[in-house]
Amino acid sequence: MSDLETSMATIIAVFQKYSEREGDRHKLKKSELKDLLHDELPDLMEHVKDQAALDALMESLDADGDAECDFQEFMTFVSVVTVCCHEFFEHEDE
Repeated sequence: MSDLETSMATIIAVFQKYSEREGDRHKLKKSELKDLLHDELPDLMEHVKDQAALDALMESLDADGDAECDFQEFMTFVSVVTVCCHEFFEHEDE
């Protein structure tokens, strides 16, 4: 597999690793999403000090209002964070 294909497979595997813990295996409950963020994005999460901000993040990801995060909603989050990181490092080089 190419690097990009491997990355895509990894994102899917990470989502499934957490979504399978309880309830619907195709969606992340709030507790599963929190675990995923803390375990898989520790450097990013170390900058989040406000629990309310984390709760707001969950609500903003929940496009369909079902209080869970499906894969499409999760990918929206991954995409936005990736774009922000890219922009940060792009400006850091200047």
